[in-house]
Amino acid sequence: MRFSCILIILLLSSAFVAGQVLDSSQKVDRKYLEDQFYFGFTYNFATNLPSGVSQRNLSYGLQGGFIKDIPISYDRTFGLGIGLGYGINSYYTNLLASQQGTELEYTVLDSDADFRRNKIATHVLELPFQFRWRNSTPQEYKFWRIYTGIKMGYVFDGRSKYVSSTERIVFVNKDIRDFQYGLTLNVGYNTFNIHIYYALSSLFNDGVMVESGEAIEYKPLKVGLIFYIL
Repeated sequence: MRFSCILIILLLSSAFVAGQVLDSSQKVDRKYLEDQFYFGFTYNFATNLPSGVSQRNLSYGLQGGFIKDIPISYDRTFGLGIGLGYGINSYYTNLLASQQGTELEYTVLDSDADFRRNKIATHVLELPFQFRWRNSTPQEYKFWRIYTGIKMGYVFDGRSKYVSSTERIVFVNKDIRDFQYGLTLNVGYNTFNIHIYYALSSLFNDGVMVESGEAIEYKPLKVGLIFYIL
C-alpha cells in the first residue's frame, strides 16, 4: 500500500514537471518572427493612359527582398514590416518614345504599325513599409495574413526600347520619374498570397506630353503573387 502511494506521487510529480518544461519552452518560442524574405511576380496594368494608347504584349514585374518583422502585440498577431528590395518592371504599349536631339518626343503608333516590341523597362530600389496582421502561433506555420502599407522606390535605371523588323532602338529615358510610391496589399494563406500595388505617382515626370499636347500620367496597377520565407 505504501509503495502504491509513493508510485502515484512520483507519477503526478513527473507530469507536473513535464508540464512546466513545456510551458517554459513555449515562452521561449514566443519570440519567433515571421516573413523575412519575399519574392513575387505581377502583371502590370496600365491606367490613366493618353487617348489612343493601349497595352501590348505581356507587361510584367518581378520583385524580391528582405523585410524586418517587428511584432507590436504580445501574441505577435500584429506587427510592422520595414524592408529593402529590388524590382524589375516592363510596360509594353504603343506609345513610342524617340530622341530628337536632346529632347524626347512621344508618338502613338497606329494599330497597323509594323513593330515587334515597344516598351519601357525600369530597375527599382524599393523600400516597403507594412502594417501586418497574421494568426500564426509558435507551433503553426500555416496561417492567414493581411499586410497593407506603402512602397517607395528609386528608379536607378529606366530605358525605352523599340524593336521592329528593320531596327532596334534602346536608350536611357530621362523622362521617367526617379522617385515613385504607391499603396500595397498582400492577402493570403500559407505559401500563396495575392499582391496588389497601385501607384500614387505617375511613371513619367510632370509635364511630359504626347504630340497632341495631352499629358502622360500613366500610373501602374500591379496584380500578382508574392511568396514569403522565414
